[in-house]
Amino acid sequence: MESLATVVLAAGKGTRMKSGLIKVLHPAAGLPMIAWPVAAARDAGSDTIVLVIGHQASAVQGAFRGAADIRCAMQEEQLGTGHAVACALEVLSGFRGTILILCGDTPLLRAETLKSMLTFHRDNGAAITVLTALMDDPYGYGRVVRDAAGQVSRIVEQKDADPAEQEIREINSGIYCMDSDFLYSNINGIGNDNAQGEYYLTDLLAIAVHKGLVCLALPTADADEIMGVNDRVQLAEAGRILRRRINREHMLNGVTFIDPETTYIDHGVTIGADSTIHPGCQIGGGTIIGCGCEIEQCVTISGCRIGDDCHIKAASVLEDSELGEDVAVGPMAHLRPGTVLANKVKIGNFVETKKIVMGAGSKASHLTYLGDAEIGSNVNIGCGTITCNYDGVKKHRTVIGNDVFIGSDVQLVAPVSVGRNSLVAAGTTVTIDVPPDSLALSRTPQVNKEGWRLKKK
Repeated sequence: MESLATVVLAAGKGTRMKSGLIKVLHPAAGLPMIAWPVAAARDAGSDTIVLVIGHQASAVQGAFRGAADIRCAMQEEQLGTGHAVACALEVLSGFRGTILILCGDTPLLRAETLKSMLTFHRDNGAAITVLTALMDDPYGYGRVVRDAAGQVSRIVEQKDADPAEQEIREINSGIYCMDSDFLYSNINGIGNDNAQGEYYLTDLLAIAVHKGLVCLALPTADADEIMGVNDRVQLAEAGRILRRRINREHMLNGVTFIDPETTYIDHGVTIGADSTIHPGCQIGGGTIIGCGCEIEQCVTISGCRIGDDCHIKAASVLEDSELGEDVAVGPMAHLRPGTVLANKVKIGNFVETKKIVMGAGSKASHLTYLGDAEIGSNVNIGCGTITCNYDGVKKHRTVIGNDVFIGSDVQLVAPVSVGRNSLVAAGTTVTIDVPPDSLALSRTPQVNKEGWRLKKK
């Protein structure tokens, strides 16, 4: 297989986004927009990927920190696509093979399309192959003009197209395959004699045609793939299409979506077969969900590992937590980062957890806060219980042994421990350690004043 390198154009700011963040870093289905064409290039077999950067260069570099196949080329002034590619070739010096040229704002581009384009390009010995699309309304796009043999003779912009050319439905995507030797030899032949004073990559087509080289166009089967994102309306549309693709893949793998159109699953989420996802759910952050789970409506999950047969009830929020098998959470529970729940744990409605480990079979059924705690197996946490983990300066841990019963409305003032098989009576404030097999009780004695209500009346 011939060597493959990719140039991704990502230097522009994207003023139509009306944002302080460069366009290509706006997220689409859980990834920065530019990560999608980069991933497509990798999957198509590209060993080296050069990002042409300019605005917010350090932020773009940071999005790919640690990626061994990513290099960056600085385009100090944005002088057109031809100038951008020339900047990239300085970094690619010495490379020989095929060079893909992609845009950083095309998150819908698929690796399969790039593979087909590469095969078509190589099999036909082309100097340039451009990816195109057939559009019912091509207004605003550059038209691809073919000769009698079907090769590309030129690309004409909307403003320069005559009436016959404006009727052409095949449009330029700005995505190209080029032979490296042709590109190195001719990139400096591009001029900037135009109204914008910029160097346009499309001028290479005219150079190739003049030299009698093969210039081809390959229409993509799905015009959505070449859609560039220029504003937030288009970003939302791209996100919708990406989520539809993601959801379809999950459903084909055995996951039930009650309403895919209102279920938001980001890239990188894994869901096991026979799980059911209800409407309004948002799942991202590389979450892994096991088989046979039920995620009820309006649940938000990010960065979690959830075992088989778990039931996450409506309107719960789970962040960076780990759940064993057959765990029930919610409704309206909040698992904050660092929560680890063993098998068959139950976390009920309006329970909040943070940095806790909870043993198998334990439960906190409602209206409870558990933070910075180690809780054993088969523990019952009564309604209204609080681990008082913060003294105003530092956080402290609570340790509860196995088989402990914590009554309702208990305050555990950390640092404190409750030994195994103990019972903490309702209404108790625990400030000292409770030994195993004990009863902890701290209440003001009850006083009944008989007839008091009659006197008040």
